[in-house]
Amino acid sequence: MFDIGFSEIVVIGVVALVVIGPERLPKTARTVGLLFGRLQRYVSDVKADISREMELDELRKLQREMQGAAQEFEQSVKTAANDFSTGVRSVEQELNSTVSEAASSASSASATPALSDAKAAPAGEAGTKAPEQPALPGFEKI
Repeated sequence: MFDIGFSEIVVIGVVALVVIGPERLPKTARTVGLLFGRLQRYVSDVKADISREMELDELRKLQREMQGAAQEFEQSVKTAANDFSTGVRSVEQELNSTVSEAASSASSASATPALSDAKAAPAGEAGTKAPEQPALPGFEKI
């Protein structure tokens, strides 16, 4: 802390001995030592507090960064889910339109003679009507 050599300490001790006197010098030295110890503890406490505050600031900054990354990830997941949902709906609409077209063509085909049914149906199924396909799970509403 201070750059004090041994010779300077000896000079300070001799001056203290002359000024304070031999009777009160030990008590004064003990008091100065206690005050110096308190000063050192206070300085170390202040350093520890500053260090903790710096770490806390770094943790807060890290927390903000993580929250931002989590929000970005959540947004990308929501976007992907919306895209997937849109794709599923379009496939479902295509399937429903295909089923309705097949059903309408099957109903118009039943009005034609049995010969057209035999041509349209595979061997062994002539004259039988294809059963309607059940709706896909989760798509009952649409």
